[in-house]
Order: sequence, then structure tokens, then C-alpha cells
Amino acid sequence: MRVHRTTVFAVALAVLAIIGGCTKEEELTAEQKVCVAELYPIYDPTKTEACVKVCKTCKKGNTVTCHTSCRLRGAS
Repeated sequence: MRVHRTTVFAVALAVLAIIGGCTKEEELTAEQKVCVAELYPIYDPTKTEACVKVCKTCKKGNTVTCHTSCRLRGAS
């Protein structure tokens, strides 16, 4: 069985795109940064409780999606 170069290239590109999309860093708008600062002068996104509260309050998320998002970004 011979594998075509284009197939290998396409698979490699897909893997890189997936890995690149799994970054732990998040982009916050200026408004969200102000909201976070009002909630936590010293915000630690690795703490689940703080991360979920910021997500729900400042990003208008819900409990399930915020908890999942925080855990995926390394909160515990």
C-alpha cells in the first residue's frame, strides 16, 4: 500500500491545526479585563472556582461550559 504525499501533508496539516487550536492562553477584551480585575485583583486562572466565576460573570458563560473550558485550560 502506497501513501500519497498529498495525503500525508493533509493529515500533518490537520494535526498541526488541531494542536494550534488547543492553546491555554485566552484572548480577553478590554471590557473583560476590567471585569476580571474588579472580581479578582490577583486573578489565578488555575483555580477552578475563580476561573468559572470569571467565565460566567465576565464572558457570560454558563456553569457547564465554563467549568469544562477552565478544566481544559488547566484549572484544578
